[in-house]
Amino acid sequence: MRIRIPTKISTQEAIALQERLATLVSEISELPSNLTRLVGCDASYFEGKTLAAATLIDYKNLHTLKIKMVVERTRYPYVPGLLAFREGPAILHATRALRAKSYVCLVDAHGLAHPRRFGLACFVGLALDLPTIGVAKSLLYGSVEENRVLDEKGNQIAELISLPASRKAIYVSVGHKVSLKDAVEIVKHCLTTRGPVPINLAHEQVTKGKWEIKKSNPVSS
Repeated sequence: MRIRIPTKISTQEAIALQERLATLVSEISELPSNLTRLVGCDASYFEGKTLAAATLIDYKNLHTLKIKMVVERTRYPYVPGLLAFREGPAILHATRALRAKSYVCLVDAHGLAHPRRFGLACFVGLALDLPTIGVAKSLLYGSVEENRVLDEKGNQIAELISLPASRKAIYVSVGHKVSLKDAVEIVKHCLTTRGPVPINLAHEQVTKGKWEIKKSNPVSS
């Protein structure tokens, strides 16, 4: 099942939609029989615009195969817990521009580790109808016990992974169609001191895009 992410929606309607769609998220892995591709997504903002990038890499050697970026007008305000409505449409446009098939998607955001168990990674996963993993740099919801992130009922909703040779850590959670165990293994496979390779590349692309926009419009600086 594929969903659409609306941008014209009230906060109350957005929360209600999250609660309804959360029941559709699958924590059962439906990975490609031969996993050969990963996609990484990231988004940023500049002067009323949303910049979103998607990168396609080879799973085995982590080489970059393709990068796409889109720049769109930001259509939804920043509301904690409702990042999907602000970033989701642009991220989906960039990801679909890759024209890739049979991949696992890594999103720079939370998945199930969210107050309503439906973060941006869940939105992207349902919209693409593909295995999707949330990778976040900070804790949004839950409590940490050793390397496990637990909800108020004691259910594990994410895993804390330390970056190699670094004091920093990331939070990995299910987006859709992947188990937490498989999500952690996939993230660890492509992990560097700065985080997962696909997301790092996407972040570099949106940072470059912001700089190019700034150069082309020096008055804004």
